[in-house]
Amino acid sequence: MTKYSFRYASHPDDAKNYDTARIRKEFLIDNLFSADEINLVYSMYDRLIVGGARPVESELKLETIPYLKSENFLDRRELGIINVGGEGEVSVDGEKFRLNKKEALYVGMGIKEVTFKSTTGEPALFYLNSAPAHKNFPNKKITKENAEIVHLGDDNTANKRILNKLIVNSIVETCQLQMGLTELLPGNIWNTMPSHTHERRMEAYFYFDLEEGQTVSHFMGQPQETRHIFMQNNEAVFSPEWSIHSGAGTSNYSFIWGMAGENLDYGDMDIVAANELK
Repeated sequence: MTKYSFRYASHPDDAKNYDTARIRKEFLIDNLFSADEINLVYSMYDRLIVGGARPVESELKLETIPYLKSENFLDRRELGIINVGGEGEVSVDGEKFRLNKKEALYVGMGIKEVTFKSTTGEPALFYLNSAPAHKNFPNKKITKENAEIVHLGDDNTANKRILNKLIVNSIVETCQLQMGLTELLPGNIWNTMPSHTHERRMEAYFYFDLEEGQTVSHFMGQPQETRHIFMQNNEAVFSPEWSIHSGAGTSNYSFIWGMAGENLDYGDMDIVAANELK
């Protein structure tokens, strides 16, 4: 079964007047992993789709949704998949890819059928990002062995972390989609510092590996008009082009960043110093 919903984009002048409930309604993405369902959220931020698939008893097929006006989901789109659960398998027009936890798969435009299944007693959790595409590029599996790995941060600033670039243009050809995975080391809680914006692309953050009873406060908004959203394990959040995207947790955690827009340069950031935020 595929469930889907739609989100409009928000103007920053409007968003700064949202109360807590409205901020969560517009930007938070929860309930991604219901058993034997694919859940998709279509956003007007660069038309990115964020979703989750949790096959338990049956294999799940990625079906088109009305917003796409296409016979198949990937007729005019590309897809990034990162498994954050038990071992699973993705079938792409009959070609099978086995994905362990924290392994990724890029699926190019024009693919007719994508299915998901779990291969062990622990269900796979397939986190999905999809963006519009103009050209077909080859499907490619990315593991930590062929990822681009960067060590960042410092214990003294509580942001020592490992950044795994998975679906980026230095590793796999894409039209506009980019995805990666950042792991905060024990005792570290801050992500994406210094904060930044990039008006040439939007992002979605997905938080996982957060211990039960803990939370992450995700910071968003214009640098001089910030807001926050308290988030739980396996929840995602949309980050508009005009917004910062940083977070601090009550324990360490991991998160997946996904980007869509007109620029594939990972270093395209407009940095905001920590003491300049308001």
